[in-house]
Amino acid sequence: MVARLCADLKVPHETVEVTVEPGNLQDRAREARYEALCGAFGRRGAEVFATAHHAEDQAETVLMRLNRGSGLSGLAGIRARRIVFGENPLGEYLVVRPLLHWRRTELAQIVADAGIDPVRDPSNDDTRFDRVQMRQALAETPWLDPQAIARSAAYLQDAEEAVDDAVLDASHRYVFWEGEVAFVHWGHARLIQTELVGRVLSDLGAEVPRSAVAQMVEQLKTDGHATLGGVMAKRAWHQKDPLTQVDAWRFEREPPRKT
Repeated sequence: MVARLCADLKVPHETVEVTVEPGNLQDRAREARYEALCGAFGRRGAEVFATAHHAEDQAETVLMRLNRGSGLSGLAGIRARRIVFGENPLGEYLVVRPLLHWRRTELAQIVADAGIDPVRDPSNDDTRFDRVQMRQALAETPWLDPQAIARSAAYLQDAEEAVDDAVLDASHRYVFWEGEVAFVHWGHARLIQTELVGRVLSDLGAEVPRSAVAQMVEQLKTDGHATLGGVMAKRAWHQKDPLTQVDAWRFEREPPRKT
Protein backbone atom coordinates (compact mmCIF):
# COMPACT_ATOMS: atom_id res chain seq x y z
CA MET A 1 0.00 0.00 0.00
CA VAL A 2 2.81 2.41 0.92
CA ALA A 3 4.74 1.47 -2.22
CA ARG A 4 1.71 2.31 -4.38
CA LEU A 5 1.13 5.59 -2.56
CA CYS A 6 4.76 6.63 -2.96
CA ALA A 7 4.67 5.74 -6.65
CA ASP A 8 1.61 7.98 -7.10
CA LEU A 9 3.37 10.84 -5.26
CA LYS A 10 6.67 10.29 -7.15
CA VAL A 11 8.47 9.69 -3.84
CA PRO A 12 11.40 7.22 -3.85
CA HIS A 13 10.47 4.14 -1.84
CA GLU A 14 12.13 0.95 -0.64
CA THR A 15 10.52 -1.97 1.18
CA VAL A 16 12.93 -3.65 3.61
CA GLU A 17 12.29 -6.96 5.35
CA VAL A 18 13.54 -7.29 8.92
CA THR A 19 14.19 -10.11 11.36
CA VAL A 20 12.95 -9.51 14.90
CA GLU A 21 15.08 -11.19 17.56
CA PRO A 22 13.43 -13.10 20.44
CA GLY A 23 12.63 -11.18 23.62
CA ASN A 24 10.50 -8.11 24.27
CA LEU A 25 8.61 -7.98 20.97
CA GLN A 26 8.03 -4.23 20.78
CA ASP A 27 11.58 -3.32 21.86
CA ARG A 28 13.14 -5.82 19.44
CA ALA A 29 10.86 -4.64 16.61
CA ARG A 30 11.86 -1.03 17.31
CA GLU A 31 15.55 -1.98 17.14
CA ALA A 32 14.98 -3.82 13.87
CA ARG A 33 13.10 -0.85 12.37
CA TYR A 34 15.85 1.63 13.16
CA GLU A 35 18.53 -0.73 11.87
CA ALA A 36 16.58 -1.06 8.61
CA LEU A 37 16.01 2.71 8.37
CA CYS A 38 19.69 3.46 8.89
CA GLY A 39 20.64 0.87 6.29
CA ALA A 40 18.15 2.12 3.70
CA PHE A 41 18.99 5.79 4.13
CA GLY A 42 22.70 5.08 4.41
CA ARG A 43 22.68 3.30 1.05
CA ARG A 44 21.06 6.43 -0.45
CA GLY A 45 23.67 8.69 1.12
CA ALA A 46 21.13 10.39 3.41
CA GLU A 47 22.20 11.46 6.89
CA VAL A 48 18.85 12.72 8.25
CA PHE A 49 15.46 11.03 8.38
CA ALA A 50 12.15 11.77 10.08
CA THR A 51 9.69 9.62 12.00
CA ALA A 52 6.02 10.38 12.65
CA HIS A 53 5.87 10.20 16.45
CA HIS A 54 3.04 12.43 17.69
CA ALA A 55 1.76 13.92 20.97
CA GLU A 56 -0.03 10.75 22.09
CA ASP A 57 3.15 8.72 21.52
CA GLN A 58 5.01 11.22 23.69
CA ALA A 59 2.34 11.21 26.41
CA GLU A 60 2.24 7.39 26.50
CA THR A 61 6.02 7.24 26.83
CA VAL A 62 6.19 9.84 29.61
CA LEU A 63 3.34 8.25 31.60
CA MET A 64 4.80 4.74 31.23
CA ARG A 65 8.17 5.95 32.52
CA LEU A 66 6.53 7.96 35.29
CA ASN A 67 4.75 4.77 36.36
CA ARG A 68 8.11 2.96 36.46
CA GLY A 69 9.76 5.62 38.63
CA SER A 70 12.14 6.78 35.89
CA GLY A 71 14.58 9.63 36.41
CA LEU A 72 14.90 12.89 34.51
CA SER A 73 16.27 11.29 31.35
CA GLY A 74 13.34 8.86 31.11
CA LEU A 75 10.71 11.47 31.92
CA ALA A 76 12.08 13.72 29.16
CA GLY A 77 10.43 11.24 26.80
CA ILE A 78 10.94 11.02 23.04
CA ARG A 79 13.51 13.50 21.74
CA ALA A 80 12.64 15.82 18.87
CA ARG A 81 16.19 15.26 17.59
CA ARG A 82 18.33 12.20 18.23
CA ILE A 83 21.57 10.73 16.91
CA VAL A 84 21.46 7.01 16.03
CA PHE A 85 24.15 4.73 14.63
CA GLY A 86 23.85 2.25 11.80
CA GLU A 87 26.11 -0.71 11.12
CA ASN A 88 25.41 -1.59 7.47
CA PRO A 89 26.62 0.74 6.13
CA LEU A 90 28.43 2.12 9.16
CA GLY A 91 27.23 5.64 9.80
CA GLU A 92 25.77 8.26 12.10
CA TYR A 93 22.28 9.60 11.44
CA LEU A 94 20.12 12.41 12.77
CA VAL A 95 16.51 11.39 13.48
CA VAL A 96 14.03 14.28 13.61
CA ARG A 97 10.46 14.05 14.86
CA PRO A 98 8.59 17.13 13.64
CA LEU A 99 5.10 15.95 14.67
CA LEU A 100 5.56 15.54 18.44
CA HIS A 101 3.13 18.39 19.21
CA TRP A 102 0.41 17.16 16.81
CA ARG A 103 -2.54 15.10 18.04
CA ARG A 104 -3.25 11.72 16.50
CA THR A 105 -6.74 12.91 15.51
CA GLU A 106 -5.29 15.95 13.69
CA LEU A 107 -2.94 13.78 11.65
CA ALA A 108 -5.71 11.25 10.93
CA GLN A 109 -7.89 14.08 9.60
CA ILE A 110 -5.11 15.27 7.27
CA VAL A 111 -4.74 11.73 5.92
CA ALA A 112 -8.51 11.37 5.49
CA ASP A 113 -8.77 14.74 3.73
CA ALA A 114 -6.10 13.53 1.31
CA GLY A 115 -8.29 10.53 0.45
CA ILE A 116 -5.87 7.99 1.96
CA ASP A 117 -7.08 4.95 3.90
CA PRO A 118 -4.17 4.15 6.25
CA VAL A 119 -3.01 0.71 7.29
CA ARG A 120 -4.10 -0.15 10.83
CA ASP A 121 -1.67 -2.26 12.85
CA PRO A 122 -3.60 -4.85 14.92
CA SER A 123 -0.83 -4.84 17.55
CA ASN A 124 -1.98 -1.31 18.48
CA ASP A 125 -5.07 -2.93 20.02
CA ASP A 126 -3.25 -5.84 21.72
CA THR A 127 -3.57 -5.26 25.47
CA ARG A 128 -0.72 -7.67 26.20
CA PHE A 129 1.58 -4.72 25.51
CA ASP A 130 2.14 -2.11 28.23
CA ARG A 131 1.98 0.73 25.72
CA VAL A 132 -1.45 -0.36 24.49
CA GLN A 133 -2.73 -0.48 28.07
CA MET A 134 -1.40 3.04 28.66
CA ARG A 135 -2.90 4.20 25.34
CA GLN A 136 -6.33 2.95 26.35
CA ALA A 137 -6.01 4.49 29.83
CA LEU A 138 -5.06 7.82 28.26
CA ALA A 139 -8.02 7.68 25.88
CA GLU A 140 -10.37 6.94 28.80
CA THR A 141 -9.05 9.93 30.80
CA PRO A 142 -10.14 13.00 28.82
CA TRP A 143 -8.76 15.50 31.33
CA LEU A 144 -5.21 14.34 30.54
CA ASP A 145 -3.96 16.54 27.68
CA PRO A 146 -1.35 14.75 25.50
CA GLN A 147 -0.14 18.04 24.04
CA ALA A 148 0.42 19.50 27.52
CA ILE A 149 2.34 16.35 28.50
CA ALA A 150 4.40 16.68 25.30
CA ARG A 151 5.22 20.30 26.21
CA SER A 152 6.30 19.21 29.69
CA ALA A 153 8.56 16.57 28.14
CA ALA A 154 10.19 19.28 26.02
CA TYR A 155 10.80 21.39 29.15
CA LEU A 156 12.34 18.37 30.87
CA GLN A 157 14.64 17.86 27.88
CA ASP A 158 15.88 21.44 28.37
CA ALA A 159 16.32 20.73 32.09
CA GLU A 160 18.24 17.56 31.26
CA GLU A 161 20.76 19.57 29.24
CA ALA A 162 21.33 21.88 32.21
CA VAL A 163 21.69 18.92 34.57
CA ASP A 164 24.14 17.24 32.17
CA ASP A 165 26.33 20.36 32.30
CA ALA A 166 26.16 20.38 36.11
CA VAL A 167 26.94 16.65 36.31
CA LEU A 168 29.90 17.02 33.94
CA ASP A 169 31.30 19.79 36.13
CA ALA A 170 30.69 17.74 39.30
CA SER A 171 32.32 14.65 37.79
CA HIS A 172 35.53 16.60 37.18
CA ARG A 173 35.51 17.96 40.73
CA TYR A 174 34.14 15.09 42.85
CA VAL A 175 34.84 11.76 41.09
CA PHE A 176 38.36 10.31 41.38
CA TRP A 177 39.64 7.13 39.77
CA GLU A 178 42.46 5.00 41.16
CA GLY A 179 42.84 2.24 38.59
CA GLU A 180 39.56 0.29 38.55
CA VAL A 181 38.33 1.91 41.77
CA ALA A 182 36.26 5.10 41.84
CA PHE A 183 35.77 7.46 44.77
CA VAL A 184 32.72 9.73 44.68
CA HIS A 185 32.63 12.64 47.13
CA TRP A 186 29.04 12.90 48.29
CA GLY A 187 26.82 15.51 49.90
CA HIS A 188 25.44 17.16 46.75
CA ALA A 189 21.86 17.48 45.53
CA ARG A 190 20.20 14.09 45.17
CA LEU A 191 19.81 14.36 41.40
CA ILE A 192 23.49 15.20 40.91
CA GLN A 193 24.56 12.37 43.21
CA THR A 194 22.36 9.88 41.38
CA GLU A 195 23.74 10.92 37.99
CA LEU A 196 27.35 10.77 39.23
CA VAL A 197 26.82 7.28 40.66
CA GLY A 198 25.01 6.19 37.49
CA ARG A 199 27.96 7.24 35.33
CA VAL A 200 30.44 5.47 37.61
CA LEU A 201 28.38 2.29 37.48
CA SER A 202 28.22 2.52 33.69
CA ASP A 203 32.00 2.98 33.49
CA LEU A 204 32.37 -0.15 35.63
CA GLY A 205 30.16 -2.13 33.23
CA ALA A 206 26.83 -2.01 35.11
CA GLU A 207 23.86 -1.06 32.92
CA VAL A 208 21.02 -0.43 35.38
CA PRO A 209 17.95 1.85 35.40
CA ARG A 210 18.19 5.22 37.12
CA SER A 211 15.46 4.20 39.57
CA ALA A 212 17.76 1.42 40.84
CA VAL A 213 20.68 3.87 41.03
CA ALA A 214 18.57 6.23 43.14
CA GLN A 215 17.76 3.36 45.51
CA MET A 216 21.47 2.54 45.73
CA VAL A 217 22.25 6.14 46.66
CA GLU A 218 19.65 6.07 49.44
CA GLN A 219 21.04 2.77 50.74
CA LEU A 220 24.57 4.19 50.78
CA LYS A 221 23.36 7.17 52.78
CA THR A 222 21.52 4.90 55.23
CA ASP A 223 23.69 1.78 55.53
CA GLY A 224 27.03 2.92 54.15
CA HIS A 225 27.22 0.03 51.66
CA ALA A 226 25.32 -1.32 48.65
CA THR A 227 25.74 -3.59 45.63
CA LEU A 228 24.17 -3.13 42.20
CA GLY A 229 24.81 -4.62 38.76
CA GLY A 230 27.98 -6.42 39.87
CA VAL A 231 29.48 -3.31 41.49
CA MET A 232 30.17 -2.97 45.21
CA ALA A 233 30.05 0.39 46.97
CA LYS A 234 30.81 1.42 50.52
CA ARG A 235 31.49 4.53 52.51
CA ALA A 236 35.23 5.20 52.83
CA TRP A 237 37.76 7.97 53.36
CA HIS A 238 39.43 9.23 50.20
CA GLN A 239 42.91 10.73 50.39
CA LYS A 240 42.29 13.64 48.03
CA ASP A 241 45.78 15.07 48.57
CA PRO A 242 48.56 14.61 51.17
CA LEU A 243 46.78 16.87 53.64
CA THR A 244 43.10 16.19 52.91
CA GLN A 245 40.82 13.21 53.52
CA VAL A 246 37.26 13.39 52.22
CA ASP A 247 34.20 11.33 53.19
CA ALA A 248 33.38 9.42 49.98
CA TRP A 249 31.77 6.35 48.43
CA ARG A 250 34.17 3.73 47.05
CA PHE A 251 33.05 1.77 43.96
CA GLU A 252 34.64 -1.35 42.46
CA ARG A 253 33.56 -4.45 40.60
CA GLU A 254 32.54 -7.49 42.62
CA PRO A 255 35.23 -10.19 42.68
CA PRO A 256 34.54 -13.37 40.70
CA ARG A 257 32.43 -15.82 42.66
CA LYS A 258 34.02 -19.09 43.79
CA THR A 259 32.42 -22.27 42.49
